[in-house]
Amino acid sequence: MTRTKRGRGMAASWYGIARTATIDRAGAWAELDDGGTAKIVTGVTEIGEGILTVLAQVAADELGIRPEDVTIGDNDTARSPEAAHAGATRQTYMIGNSVALASREARNVLFEQIADHWEVEADQLRAFNGEIWALETNLRISMSDAVAICKGRGVVPLGSASFTAHGTGLDPVDGRGAPWQAYVFGTQVAEVEVDTYTGEVQVLGIWAAHDVGRAINPRGVEGQIEGGVVQGLGQALMEEYITVDGHTTTHGFAKYILPTSLDVPQINCVIVEDPDPESPLQAKGIGEPALVPTAPAIMNAIYDAIGVRIKSLPATPEKILKALREHSSDRQMIANANREERARLHERSAT
Repeated sequence: MTRTKRGRGMAASWYGIARTATIDRAGAWAELDDGGTAKIVTGVTEIGEGILTVLAQVAADELGIRPEDVTIGDNDTARSPEAAHAGATRQTYMIGNSVALASREARNVLFEQIADHWEVEADQLRAFNGEIWALETNLRISMSDAVAICKGRGVVPLGSASFTAHGTGLDPVDGRGAPWQAYVFGTQVAEVEVDTYTGEVQVLGIWAAHDVGRAINPRGVEGQIEGGVVQGLGQALMEEYITVDGHTTTHGFAKYILPTSLDVPQINCVIVEDPDPESPLQAKGIGEPALVPTAPAIMNAIYDAIGVRIKSLPATPEKILKALREHSSDRQMIANANREERARLHERSAT
């Protein structure tokens, strides 16, 4: 028997974003400052997922300035609009939309004053990269000068907004309803190599295609997908949390094995952009959804390679070897039974 066997497996998933059974909302303030810069205030929590970068990009795009000219201000909820928790893949969807709406309001305040100053219609104005101009005219001005004109007229270009998911509620009797405002979908394919002598599994590659709505920061999306895949790989093959009578026997990371850079395979990301019609940004999310299909895809690939279904995680070498032995024993029993049946049939035909 060949010692190593290869297989491929696929898994698909869906994930809901922005709960509607109980209200989910986020608020933000936006202000265009002297110098043509902007400050955004919202109760956002950065936990390493890059939300501050995304919010700076969103505000810059709406206001027509550069992302480096946007400051995300104090996020203490005692002094800023509440944006709720950092979880459930909701920050870009909920907080990003509130920042977009607040920034649009601040821009519109500025545009109204500049349009009146220039004696043009506000809908003729456009802003990009720190400049404002009026269509069908030669009028053009820097953002800093525009803010100075606006404030000189006694108006501060401020905006505030709250983005709220549509509240639908669930039927208290049968639970039917629409619990989420947006859904994302993903599919992953895993290729593995299984050593039938040792039970070790090597993941050779992961192909991950995920619908994210509109990708605000494509590189950030790829990073989220790659991070989710690595977490899923650990869940599938390494991370084993053992309890006995409700008490953990896994007391530290020396026993709780995590993937290292040497364990990470080639990850091929495919970003699918299916814009969400309920979102001003048309974005959805990708945080947790990237993790969901990885372990099932790897388990299916192991089954494709060795014909054995591992039904508990992680798929450790010990589990794989035990399953192979049981599978071999079952096959031997079936073979013996078939031989005995053939012998009986032969005896009957002989008599």
